Amino acid sequence: MGKAAKGSRKGKKAWRANISTDDIDEFYEKQTRDAHAGAAGIPSLSSDSLFFVDKPASASTSSAADPPPQDVPVKRKIEKNREKVLHHESVLKRNPYVQPVPSSLVSKKDKKKFKKHAKKKELQESMEEKSVPMEEDSTEPNLDIWGGDGKGAALAKKGMKRLMKNRSTTSVIPAVEIEPPGCSFNPKFEDHQDSLAQAVADEMRKVYTKELGPRPVPLTVLGEAVTEEDKFFLDAADDGDNDAAEGDGYQDADAVAGERKTKTKRVTRVELNKRARRKDRLRTEADAKKLEVLSKQIDSLPSIIAEIAKEDEEKEKMHTRRTVAKEERLKSAPRRLGRHKFEPAPVQVLLTEEISGSLRKLKGCCNLARDRYKSIEKRGILAPNKKISKRRRR
Repeated sequence: MGKAAKGSRKGKKAWRANISTDDIDEFYEKQTRDAHAGAAGIPSLSSDSLFFVDKPASASTSSAADPPPQDVPVKRKIEKNREKVLHHESVLKRNPYVQPVPSSLVSKKDKKKFKKHAKKKELQESMEEKSVPMEEDSTEPNLDIWGGDGKGAALAKKGMKRLMKNRSTTSVIPAVEIEPPGCSFNPKFEDHQDSLAQAVADEMRKVYTKELGPRPVPLTVLGEAVTEEDKFFLDAADDGDNDAAEGDGYQDADAVAGERKTKTKRVTRVELNKRARRKDRLRTEADAKKLEVLSKQIDSLPSIIAEIAKEDEEKEKMHTRRTVAKEERLKSAPRRLGRHKFEPAPVQVLLTEEISGSLRKLKGCCNLARDRYKSIEKRGILAPNKKISKRRRR
């Protein structure tokens, strides 16, 4: 048998070899030219290739005769739905005598809350307007040791709760106090003697307060040791006291038993009637006495009014005295901030033999930091502390 005949090469896919690819090659060449040309080739391009009109999806389905639809924003749609009047609202609006009921009523509590928040906001705004801004870089204001307190004076944390109860935080004491003329390096004789007398009086007051004050309770009580013979006498004394107490107890028991044996007297009807009549008589006498006192008070009404006015005047005078005394006390010392009281620094006055009349002959003394610290404590900015003396342990 001979060989089988081969099939034809022109089959189902033979048409692919005859397809023209000129348009694809032209497109790629054009794209390459545009990329090489850059911005210079843009003016030569047609406007259709550069720009296009973005139409909504509904435009393709609608006919050419219909006008193009306009996009409504979402916010406008919501407002339009809110403005829409419902049927029941329109019915109520037709009748002028029917008031529409709102969907949610504001309670009294909510009204109070709104008022409170509004007042708080107004107060904060007014405080922000009044307050002077500090440095922008620093978050916390720096304390000026030479400046006064002002409205924004810093307070100690320990005494904050006490001062917040309707008390002003401003201090009457100035930041830098001027010492009396007797404390100068070259004072007059009279001024120097006055300042010296003031310093001596302060020191003697401290001494007298320490001497005349209550003595502390001793930690240990000194006593003598009790001998063995004295112990027997102490035991005998304790036994005698116990026997006497027991004897008194027996006598009390006998007296109670004798009282129980005595019979109680029976109260008759006559005695009960006497008691009732006596109660009525006492009640009527008390009512008559009250009426008499009331009539006397009505007669003496002008004198009572004068007494009340006198008492009010005395109370006003007492209040004025207390206010003045409080202000004077605040000028010398601050309010109580911590557990310790403020102790003023001693008067810095020279002795008579130390006065030389020249600044160059004065002794050097580093009291500036201590003076500023005492000034801050005196103005109530810092809570005073107790001085702790370091003792050497052996």
